[in-house]
Amino acid sequence: MSDVKRTNRRAQKAQETRRRILAAALELFVRDGYGATNLQDVADKAGVAVQTIYFVFGNKRALLKELVDVTIAGDDEPVATMDRPWYTTALAAGTAQDLVRAYVTGTTSVLERVAPIGKVLEGAVASDPEVAALWPHDVNPRYVVQREAAEALVGKPGARARLSAEEAADLLYGLLSPELYLLFVRERGWPRERWERWAGETLRAQLCSG
Repeated sequence: MSDVKRTNRRAQKAQETRRRILAAALELFVRDGYGATNLQDVADKAGVAVQTIYFVFGNKRALLKELVDVTIAGDDEPVATMDRPWYTTALAAGTAQDLVRAYVTGTTSVLERVAPIGKVLEGAVASDPEVAALWPHDVNPRYVVQREAAEALVGKPGARARLSAEEAADLLYGLLSPELYLLFVRERGWPRERWERWAGETLRAQLCSG
C-alpha cells in the first residue's frame, strides 16, 4: 500500500472516530444533560478510549463547542453559514417572495437540527459558566446571518415598499428564532411542515408587497 493511501485511510478513520464521538456526545447530552455526562460516558458510547477524546477535542467544553457548531452547520465541513449553498441560493432568488420561501425552508432545516441541543446549551451554561465564554458576545452570529439576508431581500422586486434592512433583519431574527420554533414545534406539537408554512406566510405578509 502506498504512503498516500495509508495517509488517506488514517485521515478517513480519524474523521469517522470524530463523528462517532460527536454523535455519542449529542445523544448523551440531550438524554442526560451536559453536567451529568462525563467524557468516560461519551467514550463508552462511542467505543473509543477516553484518551482519544482528550486527544481529538481537548476537553469537555471544546467537545460541546464543536458539537454545537457541527449541529448548526449540518456537517463538519469548515464552511460558514453564509457560504452554504442553501443560503447563497436563497439570497440569489429573483423576487422577495422567492427569497423568503427558500430562506424559510433552509432555516427550518437548521432549526430542526439545533432544537435538541438548545436545552443542552442552556444547562451547560448553568452548570459551567465558562461554557458561555466559548462564543463571542460582541457580535451575534445569528443576527449577522439574518441581516445579510435582509439586505438582499429589500433590494428584490416584490419587497414591501419602504421596508428597511434593519426592520427586515429584526423580523427574520425574531420569527425564525430557535425559541419560537421550540414553542410551536416542541411545546405545541406542530409538525415541521406546519411550522414552515406558517413562518413563510407570516414573513411574506410582513416583508413582501401585495
